Amino acid sequence: MNRYFPEGFLWGTATASYQVEGAVNQDGRGPSIWDTFSHTPDRIKFNHNGDVACDQYNRYREDIALMKKLGLRAHRFSIAWPRIMPTGRGRVNEKGIDYYRSFIEGLLEAGIQPWVTLFHWDLPQVLQDDFGGWKSRETSCCFADYCEVIASRFSDIIENFITINEFVCFTDWAYGVEDGDYAPGEVLDRKGINQVRHNALLAHGMGVQAIRAAAPGSRIGFADNAVVCVPVMETDEHIAAARRAYREKNAHFLTTVLEGSYPDFYLEEQGPDAPVFTEEEMRIIGSPLDFVGHNMYRADHIMADPESPGGYTTVKSPSSYPHMHAPWIEVTPSITYWAPRFLSEIWDVKEIHITENGCACEDIVDNLGRINDTDRIFYLRNHLISAQRATSEGIPLKGYFCWSLLDNFEWADGYTYRFGIVHVDYTTLKRTPKLSAEYLSRVSRENRIL
Repeated sequence: MNRYFPEGFLWGTATASYQVEGAVNQDGRGPSIWDTFSHTPDRIKFNHNGDVACDQYNRYREDIALMKKLGLRAHRFSIAWPRIMPTGRGRVNEKGIDYYRSFIEGLLEAGIQPWVTLFHWDLPQVLQDDFGGWKSRETSCCFADYCEVIASRFSDIIENFITINEFVCFTDWAYGVEDGDYAPGEVLDRKGINQVRHNALLAHGMGVQAIRAAAPGSRIGFADNAVVCVPVMETDEHIAAARRAYREKNAHFLTTVLEGSYPDFYLEEQGPDAPVFTEEEMRIIGSPLDFVGHNMYRADHIMADPESPGGYTTVKSPSSYPHMHAPWIEVTPSITYWAPRFLSEIWDVKEIHITENGCACEDIVDNLGRINDTDRIFYLRNHLISAQRATSEGIPLKGYFCWSLLDNFEWADGYTYRFGIVHVDYTTLKRTPKLSAEYLSRVSRENRIL
């Protein structure tokens, strides 16, 4: 069997600033809403926080050396907005600029492409205090100014920019979940949430335009954790139902960005709770992109059902459905085939990257200090089989970024789940590559499934 990926396929890992950097009070960084949230009692499991995390801010050279040793060709990371602009607008912190320039130059010297995400949820706290965060269009405008700073300062060493990571996590999960899972942990009504969603989409579009203006030769996309819809079986009627469900279930984010307008069915469904917007704002939201990033961990199984609205039913997973250590990660390897296929078929997306895929495992260190995470290798291998199927069929899947390089602060779950291919001892901060790191290293070097 031909298990090779196309020549030039991009193999990388991914991290996010608040999850790995630490150094929250170092070199002029301002507070973010996640600093505030994680220091609020009972918001995070065991009251963990990201004050130290993996201390990558001070250990990034070690991490770059690890990536180089593993033979990775790319690394996706996020820039901490409050490290660049401590109050979210206005004054630029030059020490923050210096840090990221050194980090990016280190990646390039190691032969690793930098893929930069501008917003991975660590909103400057001042913008939350002054404007209510994403409740206000002002925050969208501030984001565009921040994007202009990053693009103008780094266009000589960054080609690939990702505006925003996973809209739902800092909108619905941050402003609409009763137990306040994500920062800032507010609870809004449906109309309020829809306006927060719109302001986030507008920030993306304004960010695209700001980057284009400041760095004309750059490539720009976004990374969304859109709901992946997988047919219960590969027959024409179930595939058609899953394709329709993929567009409809992602109407409020992915579909709107790629079509440049809210679908009529979505606006009708929301009724008086629909967001307030202008045609000019929708043109901005629909700004052309160079690629689409898709983060994926699990699926909705879709069955054709003429008796249901839309002609399909989402099949509820039974309690026996297989999952990884984090129970929300249900094992559905075909997601890495169906999401790229539907992106290509529905919207004719010409370049697709899996910008996150991975799993938490109950990693056990043996008496020789090794972590033989065969369960993570099982997860990765099976997802890569589906990704290779996509490329073999001519679907424009161009890269795969494993989540994550390092064990890290896993948001509301604190340090209870380990997603890294490199183990981090949270007491000593020692890094130890796991067996999965060796696996991904071999896959990257040989450009084929092993």
